Amino acid sequence: MLSYILRRLSHTVLVIIAVSLIIFFSIRLTGDPVSIMFGAGEPSQQAVEELTAKLGLDKPVWEQYFIFMKDLVTLDFGTSYRSNSPVLEMLLERAWPTIALALGGMAVALLIAVPLGILSAIYKGKTIDVFSRIFSLLGISFPNFWLAFMLILIFAVQLKWLPVSGFDGVSSLILPSVALGLILSGILVRLIRTSMLEVLKMQYVTTARAKGIREWLVIIRHAFRNALLPTVTYVGLQFGGLLGGAVIVEQVFSWPGIGRLIVDSINQRDYPVVQGGIILLALIMIIVNLIVDLCYSLINPKIRTGRGEQ
Repeated sequence: MLSYILRRLSHTVLVIIAVSLIIFFSIRLTGDPVSIMFGAGEPSQQAVEELTAKLGLDKPVWEQYFIFMKDLVTLDFGTSYRSNSPVLEMLLERAWPTIALALGGMAVALLIAVPLGILSAIYKGKTIDVFSRIFSLLGISFPNFWLAFMLILIFAVQLKWLPVSGFDGVSSLILPSVALGLILSGILVRLIRTSMLEVLKMQYVTTARAKGIREWLVIIRHAFRNALLPTVTYVGLQFGGLLGGAVIVEQVFSWPGIGRLIVDSINQRDYPVVQGGIILLALIMIIVNLIVDLCYSLINPKIRTGRGEQ
């Protein structure tokens, strides 16, 4: 297990280098930050050259990249071109709202999808199964920004139960979490249902029932536990995606998350913030995937993480 973790951590270095190369050079194709910072004015050539030199953009692009990587080793993500604030401080300030939204959305999705997916598999062809399949289809079809606007219109504008936007306590977390969780639960219901249907046909489930074990123990301990592997994989990937991919929901609810910060920085050509934000999200994704892999051996003791690769 330890050797597997060390091997995965060594792979992390290669992933970060690849991500840094892609984001560093691709962001520079979006435009010149100096011209954006001067706005609609007509600065003199001397002013443009001075600002370019101050930002370090007068150096060759490969030299800029090596400076960026050297600072990255010490977790120095640089300074924002727009606010002149350390990028790491800006990202950490947005980290808690982002994590809270991702956890809230995932909690809503699991609370809906797990019982609905299990019941749909157990009562295949019955009313609950038909309902779950319709729910799953609607969840996959609805765009999250439409659902977000509907939730605001009903629960914030009409009923006035919850705040419209912003990040101010638990009440402001409910609507964006539901907007993310409902969409995600539609896919999870279908995944759990399919996995459960396959497992319920297995011989060991039939044997467990023949031994007289209570049905709910057969479902939870024998069937659902073994059906969790594909679900855990998908949940891990989606959780990493929620940390930086819920940009539309963050925009609708004026949520101060990392995804929204990155989008705003792209529009402003704020290179250090974009680079630092995506590097941070890449690290989080790698850690989440590592945790998912380690969870396999806990869910199914027959799996020994890392041995299958040898």
